[in-house]
Amino acid sequence: MRRSVQLLIGVLVSLFFLYLVVPGLRLSEVWRTMGQANYWWIVPGVAVYMVGLWARTWRWHYMLRHLKRVDLVKLFPVVCIGYFGNNVYPFRAGEVIRAYVLRQREGISISSCLATVIVERVFDGLVLLLFVFLALPFAPIPSALRQIVVIATILLLLVTAGFIWITVRPRRFDKLYGWLAAHLLPPRIRVRTDELYKRFMEGLGSLRSGRDLLMIFATSIVVWLLETVKYWFVMQAFSFSIRFLALMLTNGIVNLVTMLPSAPGYIGTFDTPAIETLVSFGIDAQLAAGYTLTLHAALWAPVTLLGAYYFWRQQLRWNDFTKAQEQANQAVQSEAVAAE
Repeated sequence: MRRSVQLLIGVLVSLFFLYLVVPGLRLSEVWRTMGQANYWWIVPGVAVYMVGLWARTWRWHYMLRHLKRVDLVKLFPVVCIGYFGNNVYPFRAGEVIRAYVLRQREGISISSCLATVIVERVFDGLVLLLFVFLALPFAPIPSALRQIVVIATILLLLVTAGFIWITVRPRRFDKLYGWLAAHLLPPRIRVRTDELYKRFMEGLGSLRSGRDLLMIFATSIVVWLLETVKYWFVMQAFSFSIRFLALMLTNGIVNLVTMLPSAPGYIGTFDTPAIETLVSFGIDAQLAAGYTLTLHAALWAPVTLLGAYYFWRQQLRWNDFTKAQEQANQAVQSEAVAAE
């Protein structure tokens, strides 16, 4: 029932975003703009995106190294499987299945692995908001959106500060957790939550030094700059041109919105903010829609196909997405039992 509700919410969010933009489009004009595009420009865009994918792999390798040093060559397929899962299956299943696969291959705790994934998302959000802030003075976007960006920035900074405080002052947080657990949790449940808490804290170990924080943040900037370069390459295939800073803004807004629940593949949550942002820079809506659909496909297809290949090589099956979630829960419980 819970999964069905989550899926329904995601589909409704996607339909809502599509409703905001589709009635204003003339689909025949959108197809015409796509038919006139020079798709050879997608080739260097995909190449740059793959470099960015390796940069993501290196960042995760860096964040995992205090748990276990995993070779980049071994880690890259796991990253691709994660993107495949996010792109074709609801519930952000890619995050769980890559933690599940990494546990199978390298024996790293699922809860510790998921802690590093959360840190990834926090730093992604900070960099995307940085992109938006850099472009805000030059962008004709509504004041309401500016307020949303400011609120989101404050929330992300608070979350980041919280993670840093937890890792720099672990004993104080241990005392806080111990007091809350003692007063709120029954002893039987606490046995499991204590072990989960321990594994989660281990996963945050990459935030314990200023050098590590700087390296993770710098790599995150490289990752998203490379993705923006892909936006630029795909733009060359169409008959319009805007500043790179405007593409950074588009990239930032689009990926912040895709953090919302949606149907698999980020349908609607990717397309509508991209089209509306480009229109705000004076691009014709039909042309903006043709570019956005092409960009969405160019971002979705290569990593999904590559992830599907590695998924098959790992001898995983479709129902393993559900099994991964179930076995992830079981793994946390077994870790707790082992601790007893």
